[in-house]
Amino acid sequence: MEVRLEGLTKQFDETVAVDNLTVTLESGKLIGLLGPSGCGKSTTLYMISGLLKPTKGRIYFDDDDVTDLAPEKRGIGLVFQNYALYPHMTVLQNILFPLENLRINRKEALARAVEMAELVGIKELFDRKPSQLSGGQQQRVAIARALVKKPRVLLLDEPLSNLDARLRLQTREEIKRIQREVCITTIFVTHDQEEAMSISDEIIVMNKGVLQQKGAPQHVYNHPINLFVSKFLGNPPINTFEGSIKNGKIYVGDVELGVTKFKDQDVIIGIRPEDFRVDENGFMVKVDEIDCIGRDTTLHFTLGGKHTRALIPSDSVLGNPEYVHISVKPDKIHLFNTDEAGELVNE
Repeated sequence: MEVRLEGLTKQFDETVAVDNLTVTLESGKLIGLLGPSGCGKSTTLYMISGLLKPTKGRIYFDDDDVTDLAPEKRGIGLVFQNYALYPHMTVLQNILFPLENLRINRKEALARAVEMAELVGIKELFDRKPSQLSGGQQQRVAIARALVKKPRVLLLDEPLSNLDARLRLQTREEIKRIQREVCITTIFVTHDQEEAMSISDEIIVMNKGVLQQKGAPQHVYNHPINLFVSKFLGNPPINTFEGSIKNGKIYVGDVELGVTKFKDQDVIIGIRPEDFRVDENGFMVKVDEIDCIGRDTTLHFTLGGKHTRALIPSDSVLGNPEYVHISVKPDKIHLFNTDEAGELVNE
């Protein structure tokens, strides 16, 4: 089921939560809506679900205009952040509840419930109440309840935010497995970039209600189209510097970092920590601190007056040297304009 948003806008009084969003979400894909708090991602999800009415714009499921349809007529499955399970019902009763509203006969309803419970791995929990379940188990019940209706689109709103770190990792892998098995178009809202990048086929990065960039997670990470996207994605975060292009060379202060085809101008330079390398032919930096964590080592130093991190293989530096020669990997220097938009330099 392809989901198409055309000029979608939502305004609350004077606040524009989603601003003229036009995007197509491909059928059968797991799409991550990603951005900081207040960027409009949950508002977008609730408009797709029908729980919020757009101020302007249209929503299509394939060729069906569902903009004015009630949530129950859109064919969506929705999993809330707090799971919204009925505390007085058993796991089985919670899963069956949507089918009872659809007046599905008991035999078929039970067969569907068993199928979904087996898919998410909770069949042995049928007789328990939500209070007797762990957070991860409650999450699986909520997903089974959403899928048992055989929805056209599955919507997940911050589904892992209430889980501890270990369960988050385990559950996001389960969500990816389940989505692959049922092959349903899934829209997944999160502010956690690692979460989105690890399970999504595509991510949509939003800020202040506006789509910033859409694409495969690794492509967006490697090729951010503006300074906001480059800073939002990455842990440790990207290093940024005020720099310049002179005679086809890129400089931070007097330090030459690389070459470029662009004209002379002032720029903002972005370099991800992992894109530095130890290089005896590179420029010399004074090491302020070294953090060794397993296979990787983080070098801390100052470049262009700014604290800088370089993430390098641990065997690249032995001991605790005071100075190290480093360079930047070819084609890994991101150049952005110095204006407020901070878009990629293109001339």
